[in-house]
Parts: sequence; structure tokens; C-alpha cells
Amino acid sequence: MSKLKKDRLRYNRRRNRSKNEVFASGNRYRLCVFRSNKNIEAQIIDDMEGKTLVSSSSIEKTLSKEIKPGMNKFEISKIVGIILGERAIKMKINKVAFDRNGYPYHGRIKALADAARESGLEF
Repeated sequence: MSKLKKDRLRYNRRRNRSKNEVFASGNRYRLCVFRSNKNIEAQIIDDMEGKTLVSSSSIEKTLSKEIKPGMNKFEISKIVGIILGERAIKMKINKVAFDRNGYPYHGRIKALADAARESGLEF
């Protein structure tokens, strides 16, 4: 088996394990994170209805005022987490289940989660 195939299988195992934990948590909304090499996106999803309730991304035009060209990805993740938390509180969403989507919980993923917690979300 090639290294690329092994890495993909390992990623899928991690992803499915974290998703199973989230679905077992009950009737909470799910905060799902997607990370690419350049950007980070997060959204709060209602799995019962299959709808996205709140979202935030580093490529939004509305965040261009807060995201400066010289900022690193870690700082951008914090801003995205704060904005997502504020939008969720406005929609009266307080408790969510964190779906890290198979990514390890450190670096940008942890920064986004901590910033969302600081803005009022409970995981």
C-alpha cells in the first residue's frame, strides 16, 4: 500500500471517530471545521434538518477589515472563531458539539475552538 493511501485511511479513521463522538452527544448543533492550507472555515449545522445555521470563513468579504495582509494563519483562526461565536449568540445558540473533522486538536483548530469558547459558546 502506498504512503498516500495509508495517510488517507488514517485520516478517514480519525474523521469518522470524531464524528461518531459528536453524533453520540445528542440533540446539540454541530460546529464543523474545515481547514485548508490557506484558509479556515467553520459552520454550525443542524443535523436533524440538514441546514447550516451560522457560518464564518477567512475568505469572507466582511472579515477583510479585521484580517490584515501580514497576519499569520493562527491569528486569522482566532478572528474566525470569535466572529462565529458572536453570530451564534445572536441566533441564541449556546451549546454545540465540536466536530474537528479529523484534524488534530492543536494549532489553528485549537485557536478557533478557544476563541469560540471565549465569545460565549459551550462545547
